[in-house]
Amino acid sequence: MSGSGPRNGFTHEDGIDVVVIGAGAGGLNAALVLARARRRVVVVDSGAPRNAPSAHLQGFLSRDGMAPSALLETGRAEVVGYGGEFITGTVDAVDRGGEDVAPRFTVRLDGGVVLTARRVVVATGLRDELPDIPGVRERWGRDLLHCPYCHGYEVRDQPLGVLGTTPGAVRHALLLRQWSDDVVLFRHRLELTEDERTALAAREVSVVEGAVKRLVVEDDRLRGVELAQAGQVDRSAVFVVPRMVPRDGLLTALGCERGAEGPVATDRSGRTSVPGVWAVGNVVDSRALVVGSAGMGSAAAFALNHGLVDEDIELAVRAAARTSA
Repeated sequence: MSGSGPRNGFTHEDGIDVVVIGAGAGGLNAALVLARARRRVVVVDSGAPRNAPSAHLQGFLSRDGMAPSALLETGRAEVVGYGGEFITGTVDAVDRGGEDVAPRFTVRLDGGVVLTARRVVVATGLRDELPDIPGVRERWGRDLLHCPYCHGYEVRDQPLGVLGTTPGAVRHALLLRQWSDDVVLFRHRLELTEDERTALAAREVSVVEGAVKRLVVEDDRLRGVELAQAGQVDRSAVFVVPRMVPRDGLLTALGCERGAEGPVATDRSGRTSVPGVWAVGNVVDSRALVVGSAGMGSAAAFALNHGLVDEDIELAVRAAARTSA
């Protein structure tokens, strides 16, 4: 483990207060706030962030245009500066013990490392399932894009396309008209309703019929989309709506309840249905951008620390009662 610094001087001096699983923006911001609160925090991360293919992150005040790797490197250094510790690895399982007033967690890593902590923050994000079309995975995060708010401005006024691989593609195409007058929807195998066709026509989004064969790439740049039967349509950038699958196996194994829409349910602070377990970022909200995930981490840290304070008080009262008995 790396990092050194002050320890909580009140209780559990040699123990870990919080294990944060995942060192994206949500996990790092939670770790930062907790380390500044003089909690002993250990962050476990596999080193494979979701946004690694992207050259820049956008829409983060004071960090707009920064490389994602630079943001994470800066965040790690800040956490270490306040005494936070890091382990590179993957968490295989989390087991809960103790009691509701003082839950305890055993965090088991690949390779045999075992950590014991008072609380757990899960910030494991999600994985993007991309359509099986040649060129998609190779161009992902470069000129095959997903988020208009993250990348739309950078491809403004260019010929754009949207792959019709999921129902969300129609909304994506309509949204992208804010950034370009030249947007086409490649219907591929997507069935369109009459209302959808009417909306697309009204917004002057062309619908290209036929199955998509591949993305056309020349000189390491996307040039267009080749159809199985009708040749090539030139495009400078193409958007796709991937199937977003939360990496929530650790949460569900602990018994965390899912919400009505599918992801694990949390309150506004990120608290799950299992006492002592918080979840932040894309693992519970696929729409959260980097700045949103960072805010979720901060909110979780505040609430979590208040709970630890209450636990410290309860344990101190019990100890005092035993001493005076």
